[in-house]
Amino acid sequence: MRWILIMALLVSAGGPAMAEGNRIDIQRPDAPMLAAPGDLAIGVQTIELVHEGQPDVLTGNGATYDRPLTVEVWYPADLKGVAPGGDYLNVQMANSDQKITLHGQAVRDAESLKANGPYPLVILSHGYPGNRFLISHFGENLASKGYVVASIDHFESTYENRLGFASTLANRSPDQLFVLDQIADLSTGSDGFLSGLVDAENSAVIGYSMGGYGAVLTAGAGLAEAANNTGMAPAEALAGLMAGSEAFTESRDPRVKAIIAIAPWGAQVGLWDEAGLAGIKVPLFVMGGTLDEVSSYESGIRQIFEGATNSDRYLLTFQGAGHNAGAPMPPPDEATQGGPSSPFEHYADFVWANARMNNIAQHFATAFLGLHLKGDAAMSNYLKVDADDWTVQAGDRAWPGFTERTTRGLVLEHMAP
Repeated sequence: MRWILIMALLVSAGGPAMAEGNRIDIQRPDAPMLAAPGDLAIGVQTIELVHEGQPDVLTGNGATYDRPLTVEVWYPADLKGVAPGGDYLNVQMANSDQKITLHGQAVRDAESLKANGPYPLVILSHGYPGNRFLISHFGENLASKGYVVASIDHFESTYENRLGFASTLANRSPDQLFVLDQIADLSTGSDGFLSGLVDAENSAVIGYSMGGYGAVLTAGAGLAEAANNTGMAPAEALAGLMAGSEAFTESRDPRVKAIIAIAPWGAQVGLWDEAGLAGIKVPLFVMGGTLDEVSSYESGIRQIFEGATNSDRYLLTFQGAGHNAGAPMPPPDEATQGGPSSPFEHYADFVWANARMNNIAQHFATAFLGLHLKGDAAMSNYLKVDADDWTVQAGDRAWPGFTERTTRGLVLEHMAP
């Protein structure tokens, strides 16, 4: 009985937890201040986009195809008396054939709230494999604070449609930039729920794992020549992503004002060199766990942070966390089986509770994007780093927006350009 009690206390204190009701809007009692939802009601709609005439990396031989992208869009809404809340139906669960239902605060097909717009755009980009709901907690949370958030189902990289890895390498950043273009065009149109709603000139990408890889590229870090030696994709598939190439230089989009890369993959296998990472000139916020078994903390995640020498950048470290630090939603209630490649382990961390990490990530995303997309100077107070206060050794002290003892296991670092 004594050991059962100890385990129960550990789980309630922040370790892996079960049965959270498949909600993407969880706010724990120990959540930092800026994680709290904003004052705006949230609408959500699904749109279908097609990127025509794209290189068919998996077929090769110069073949092209029309690349379909399903995008979930959250936005500030006028509910006109309708109660907030709704379901996300028939969502594919990871490593399973099972479809599940998720729950949140957004109302499907609600009318847009245009009176306070236009709103900055945030693009969400999942891992390999994943889907547009894997990091959907950012979607609802940021939309309630005055953002339009577009989360991509990356074709050939989803749970239902997981095909060759070369497609993910070649298409991740182009997908992000294409969606930015399409959302911007829809906002300039005369009808539709996005008409007049989006300030695409102030856009950001939040990418997780392979989405983080894409976000680092989108930020301006072209690939090193060594990327062609990995054998993971043919050279022609990556040609437009190489640092210094005319194609890569021309594809950079000045509307991207900030990047959040969570457990970004690629540096640990040599995809970037010093010159490539120096191409990042927009503000960058990196998050990761010290025991990341996929992207590697020291040789991967941290290398990106340290190597982006021309960026005003931050690194938030979850001590003891693995690859699932910060980004994935809590494991669905249906993910009852553990073990390697199980549904549960696709989402969960072995040390940190997902909802706890989600709230911390939401807090810093709110501060970072508020500063760089909305120009809210007050948000800089939540990003201040002091060697005496912002270290794991000082974890009992309260950081701005955190209560005492809730910073344990966290380290925040900052490096100026």
